[in-house]
This record gives sequence, C-alpha cells and structure tokens, in this order.
Amino acid sequence: MPEWGGHSCPLHSTLAAQTTSHLPASHLHLLLMEFRQLGYSGLKVPVLSFGTGTFGGRGEFFQAWGNSDVKEATRLVDICLDAGVNFFDTADVYSQGASEEILGKAIAGRRSQVLISTKATFAMGDGPNDLGSSRHHLIPACEASLRRLNTDYIDLYHMHGFDAQTPIEETIKTLDTLVQSGKVRYIACSNFSGWHLMKSLAVSEEYGWARYVAHQVYYSLVGRDFEWELMPLGLDQKVATIVWSPLGWGRLTGKIRRGKPLPEVSRLHSTAEQGPPVPNEYLYKVVDALDEISRETGKTIPQIALNWLLQRPTVANVIIGARNEEQWRQNLAAVGWNLSAEQIARLDAASEVTLPYPYWHQRQFPRNPKPV
Repeated sequence: MPEWGGHSCPLHSTLAAQTTSHLPASHLHLLLMEFRQLGYSGLKVPVLSFGTGTFGGRGEFFQAWGNSDVKEATRLVDICLDAGVNFFDTADVYSQGASEEILGKAIAGRRSQVLISTKATFAMGDGPNDLGSSRHHLIPACEASLRRLNTDYIDLYHMHGFDAQTPIEETIKTLDTLVQSGKVRYIACSNFSGWHLMKSLAVSEEYGWARYVAHQVYYSLVGRDFEWELMPLGLDQKVATIVWSPLGWGRLTGKIRRGKPLPEVSRLHSTAEQGPPVPNEYLYKVVDALDEISRETGKTIPQIALNWLLQRPTVANVIIGARNEEQWRQNLAAVGWNLSAEQIARLDAASEVTLPYPYWHQRQFPRNPKPV
C-alpha cells in the first residue's frame, strides 16, 4: 500500500535515524512525527494536524467548540511545532473569520514552517452570492482568507461542501486559476458524495485543470459510512483522506457511558443536532470494546480511537482539536505506537453496522471485497 493509502512507510524509522545527522537542530522535531503523501501529489503532511475551530468562539455553535484567543492559540501552535505537527486546519466560516485571523497571528514570523488548510463555500453573508462555489464567490473568498491569515498563499484550499447550483466546470476552473496564480498550492474537497468527487476528478482530467488531492470527511469508530463508497473511490483515484471529528463529535472522549449524564463540558449539549447521529446503545457497545483495549494497552479511549483511524486505508491525516494545552498533549500520544491486528479486528466488530443498499448486496460478490 502506498503512503497516501494510510499506512506508514515500513522504512520510516530507519530513514529517520539515518537522516538525523543531516538535519539542522531546528528541524529534528519533525522526525518525531510520521509524514504521509497527500494523495496524488508530492506534498507530505504529518499524520496529525491541529484543527482551529476552537479559535475565536464567536456565536453559540463555535463557543461550544472552544474560545482560544491569540495568546492561547500561539502557545498551542508552539506545542504543535515542537511535536512535528506543522499542519493547521481552519475555514472562513469558523467563527465568521476569527479562526483564520487568530491562526494568522499565532503563526506570525514562521509562515514557512507551517502548512495551512482552509475552506470556502458556506455562507459568509446574507446575500444570494455570499455562499457557494461559483467564480463570483470563490475568488473574493480566497482573497479574504489570505488577508485574515496574513499570508500570500494557501497550501490546501478546500471546497467545504458541494454546490449543486454551480457547474462543476466553473468551480474547478476557478480553483485552477487560483493555483496558477500562486495563491493556492493544492485543492481539496470536503463532505462530497461519491459522484460529486468522481465527476469533479473527471472534469479536471478532461481539461488538464488542478485536481482534488484530498477529501476531508467525517470518519470515526462510531461513524464508518465513509468506508462504503468514498474509501474505495479514494483508493482507486489516489485521493487522500483527511479526517474531521475523529472522536465522533465528542462522543469518544471516555466520559460518555451507560447510565451517566453528559459531562458538564461537552459540545453535545448545544451542537448534537448539527453533528452526526449516533444511537446510544451502539455508542455504548463501541465504548465497551474501547474500555477493554484501554485496560490492555494503558492508553486512553481517545488515543485508541485515533490510532485506529491512522491504520485505515487512504487516511493521510487526522485533524485534532483541543480546548487547551493538556487536552492537546493527551491527543498527541495517539501516535508512536500501533494497535495490534487482533485489537483492530475487535474494534471493527464492535462498530460494524448493517450496510444500506447496494453495499450489502455488493459485499456478497467476492469480486467486491471490503476496502479494509
């Protein structure tokens, strides 16, 4: 399996040791973090990235995620870079631009050391053209993100969702123009259906325009729908996976269990309806399996859930958010070790669900094997 397919290179540790003496001291921390190729591109990204949806806290929805100011954000960026995590994910819509602004200030003076991923498509105003993936919206949206981030280029620019009212050709051509101008280096999509992504890739191939190299998706031990259609597509088309909400919208923190109320600090109190639905009994079944493996490994439930994701095909990067330094340091401990094949199989079994049509039917045919 190639690196973009979600498995670490078997030579990673050996090569890291061999190259240590050739790196300046300021870069040695990068050897602590595994890097994977981002789809059909030459870009390498760390397996963990920092999600900055917790920066700003504007509005009830984002306040539930967190409200880091510039000082705290700068400290979190420091910790990330010390650990080799140089990839930061944001979006224009996060706290209505405040997340981008704070990230831009937190990385001031070290832009060349980091990779920035941001997104456009969702509404940034009340007008009929203040949203979507049209040329009219995307060009000023990109310019606004550049200003807020205080940079002249974006490393990875996502379409935050699929715009069914804009011709795909218009969207891809606009993105290609941004790449050709140097304002964007690579393009990606997020929350697409299989046909949305496949048709977009076909348009890129037909006209020789920039191609989506990654797909940012919801994927977790309590949300495996991604495996049915999008993972096989990613394998076939060399589109890497970047995972958002890897802990199931805050459900796999280890604090949610049978017979216990929600913890006092949880985004689920105010954002459960906007997040992925998870039946309680199914969640408890998965948490039971995680508990068993936690006792065996000495790792926390979040660390095990994140490690499971990092061993799935196509996964190049998992986005992790944190309200504070302690939470981020705990999440960092999800790397540097691997679950055993037997432990992964137990988690797979605990989180298995009945597939919808046509996937249950396809699984009966031996020439349509599971992607995992």
